Amino acid sequence: MAGRKEFLLGNVPNRISHNSRCTVIIVNTQSVAGGPGSEPVRVFQPQVDSHVAEPQLGARAVRIATVMAKHGLKELFSQPDQSDGAIRRQQAKRLRSALEELGPTFSKLGQILSTRPDLLPAEYIEELAMLQSHVPPMPESEVVRVAEQELKVPWEDVFESIDPKPLAAGTIAQVHKATLETSDRVVVKVQRPTARADIEQDLALLEIFAQKVGQRQALKQVVDMEAVFKHLSTSLQRELDFRQEIENIGRMGTLLTDYDRLAVPSVYQEISTARLLVMEEIQGVRIAQAPEGPARIEAARQLLEGFYKQIVVDGFFHADPHPGNLMWWKDRIYMLDFGMVGALDAGLREHLLLMLMALWKEDVVFLSDVTLMMTGSTDRSDLDVPRFQGEIGEVMSKYRKASLAEMQIGPLLQEMSATAFRHGVPLPASLTLAAKALAQVQLATAALDPKLDPYDVAGKFLMRVMIKRLGASLDFKTLAYQSQKLKVRAEQTIEAIERMIGARPGQKLVVNFRADSLEEMVRRTGRRLALGLTAAASILASGLTATSATAGWIPPVFGIVAVALIIGLFFDLMRGR
Repeated sequence: MAGRKEFLLGNVPNRISHNSRCTVIIVNTQSVAGGPGSEPVRVFQPQVDSHVAEPQLGARAVRIATVMAKHGLKELFSQPDQSDGAIRRQQAKRLRSALEELGPTFSKLGQILSTRPDLLPAEYIEELAMLQSHVPPMPESEVVRVAEQELKVPWEDVFESIDPKPLAAGTIAQVHKATLETSDRVVVKVQRPTARADIEQDLALLEIFAQKVGQRQALKQVVDMEAVFKHLSTSLQRELDFRQEIENIGRMGTLLTDYDRLAVPSVYQEISTARLLVMEEIQGVRIAQAPEGPARIEAARQLLEGFYKQIVVDGFFHADPHPGNLMWWKDRIYMLDFGMVGALDAGLREHLLLMLMALWKEDVVFLSDVTLMMTGSTDRSDLDVPRFQGEIGEVMSKYRKASLAEMQIGPLLQEMSATAFRHGVPLPASLTLAAKALAQVQLATAALDPKLDPYDVAGKFLMRVMIKRLGASLDFKTLAYQSQKLKVRAEQTIEAIERMIGARPGQKLVVNFRADSLEEMVRRTGRRLALGLTAAASILASGLTATSATAGWIPPVFGIVAVALIIGLFFDLMRGR
């Protein structure tokens, strides 16, 4: 990339060649390093994308098996020893190394599993959270090729310069500093040419694996492979389309308008595409290097409160706010890299709000009740509620009185999740991603302001949220609307009661109670009792009339009737078995 613009005489010939329908040969007429007689230089020629070959699933499957065997196939998939932390740690390191070597799809799989403390031991969670894909950077020629394919013009038409040395190189994309023709300093994120094909190939293999073994009961008790695959596929498809990240940046910028110490980079949407993202360069420092002063203290509070707002109020949050994604510039904290975001539905947000308020007020009983409400387990008769409350109280007291460096709400929620899981009431999986994000943000705020109490910030913010909601409900238009709804429902209730008691014509309340098996049993028992009593009476009548001298034919008739009734009773008993 370096020097090409200068060599092409101010880029004028390059623009001409791009607009031409034929190959243009430009001969440099000025003195160049090659001297007189140098060969003509052929410049940019539009290229047609080569057809991507079909995924070689068989070869990739062999590669996966080879890597797994290299790192110890048996240890990777054996049941972790629950009593030996050293063995679990070694197994976790082997698994992390294997996933890193297998590339972006498996690294993302590990990242997903790192947010599920209800599925994996703590050693695995910690190791998988450190997953990094070590890949060599793309050569300059590939960066230029992808950029020009997306821009539809030579890169020199848009950029004054691009730094050949990447700021970061990932499995899906890499990032370069650049300067636009307008002299604006920007950061360019370029997707690897083979990223989509590689990921779709791995997803095809994982889909087959999930379908084949996902229904096995032993594995399903540990992890729902089909659900994990679906989440993995959705996450990776989002990351492959930079337009989704652009949308995330715009949405987050809107949500942070209330905080003057928080911001996101601006995006050059007119030159950004699905595989090329051009953003404002944040020319600052890591937040730990922010200068001391009131701006730093206030930024720490806003950062923590801003994440409470994202998670509890908006249900949309930055899911990977580690220190590398937080920069200090112009007395503000800039959030970077919106490839991974999280979402919480309205019901879960309401429960989480109540949970944070219970933590703020140290109300163990209410915290336990909210936890059971969140899991839909309020009517569980087999749950030992006093024991559950006791364990939740121990978790809360462990974290609530610690210093800020140790008072981490994220790990607290993760430990609560593990406790709930032991009692058979697992918390929603989406909550664990929010807990992880809160843990990362809290570490960042602790570095900015060690004296900040996260529970105090949460409590005051939540009280403002509740007051704001109450104020909204007291709005005149809202009150008028709700009063009309209440009036209609009250009239309907009164009419229903009047019809039920017969004071108003219309359909009456009818209660149909049937117990077919009980009704049949009563009928059968009554029939048998009648037969038995009638037979007994016939026998008695036959005996009494037989003693009379004038009885004649009467005793034999009663005897025949008694015999017939007894035979009928016998057959009825046999049929009812």
